[in-house]
Amino acid sequence: MSADSAVATHEISKRFGDALAVDTLDLDVRRGEIYAFLGKNGAGKTTTIRMLLGLIRPTGGHVEVLGNRVRPGASDVFARVGYLVETATAYPNLTVRENLDIQRRLTGAPPAAVAEAIELMRLGSHADRRAGVLSLGYKQRLALARALLHRPDLLILDEPANGLDPAGIVEIRELLQSLTSEQGVTVFMSSHILAEVAHLADRIGIVDEGRLLEELDREELRVRERGHLRVGASEPERAARLLAEAGFGHVERSDGHLRVFDAEDRVAEIARVLVGAGIALTELSPAREDLESYFLRMTGRV
Repeated sequence: MSADSAVATHEISKRFGDALAVDTLDLDVRRGEIYAFLGKNGAGKTTTIRMLLGLIRPTGGHVEVLGNRVRPGASDVFARVGYLVETATAYPNLTVRENLDIQRRLTGAPPAAVAEAIELMRLGSHADRRAGVLSLGYKQRLALARALLHRPDLLILDEPANGLDPAGIVEIRELLQSLTSEQGVTVFMSSHILAEVAHLADRIGIVDEGRLLEELDREELRVRERGHLRVGASEPERAARLLAEAGFGHVERSDGHLRVFDAEDRVAEIARVLVGAGIALTELSPAREDLESYFLRMTGRV
């Protein structure tokens, strides 16, 4: 683990019986960055997060958090970690304020931390309501307030925007960005809101079937958001073959269409090849690959 690493995993694996949930995964999350951990349902994201927090033991390999190796019973490092895993939980019969006060006592935070967390997460109008009657969005705000209460150095968040309305999602984005830029907090998060991740993350790791497929920073993502031509053709399989034979090196099938990469200046040539072969064109237009389509392509969903 390097000096600027907040989280490092060293070939961690996790088996549940015969099922391999995480497979020799290596991660290195730098201090002060927002790292987004992306994957389909069942890809191993939550299992990885639970290993980072010491909630379950790796079958193989090991984890280091804030310079400390995570071992059974070792809890000192987690005084500097805030987390939200899977679902927002709270004591349902206690108020928001009472839930936060319990968390304050558990973490050793000062009494003023409760009011600060309530203000930070805009929970003032709900502070004296029982947690059990809160909407999903406000339960999520309460869970985030609990994670932030003791001003941790590292936040580990599993779907932090779950249940929030669009305005709430933007608030969480701005909050996480300010925590990293102003206080140097490191954020490791999973999310299924890929458009939001593209705005927020400094680096992105894509995991599938427990393996890290690719890791890229924000600038690399911009480069890989490649321009291409979207081609609708009456015979897509034959059209793809003809374009490959004509020297178009990267042609992909996607949702009934073709995507021809690195060919924005060859529109007339594509039309000539396909129409000359008797293939009807229904679309021929420029397009660009965003994070969502890139993610789907990487995980084999397109």
